[in-house]
Amino acid sequence: MSATSGVNVLRYSALAFGVFYGFTHQRSITSSQRAAAAKKEYEHKQHLIEQAKAEYSKSKNPSLASTSEKSGLNQDPMDSKFDLEAYMNALMAQKA
Repeated sequence: MSATSGVNVLRYSALAFGVFYGFTHQRSITSSQRAAAAKKEYEHKQHLIEQAKAEYSKSKNPSLASTSEKSGLNQDPMDSKFDLEAYMNALMAQKA
């Protein structure tokens, strides 16, 4: 009879360990999914803010946006591909 009680103790110990492991594993999975969802939501909000900033600047300065779109000329002097000579020629052509 003592062998049977030892086996039962072992069974219930294994069951308790399995329940504890399942609980902790499920908790880690849930927390990683929540973190991923929060990161995705944050990136989405960042994208919306950048898009709104671009639309706002477009609405506040339509002349700059339209001239650069029409001519295809890079008019940003801080850009590494800015060509001063081409910019000056385009200005002279606009005034003439």
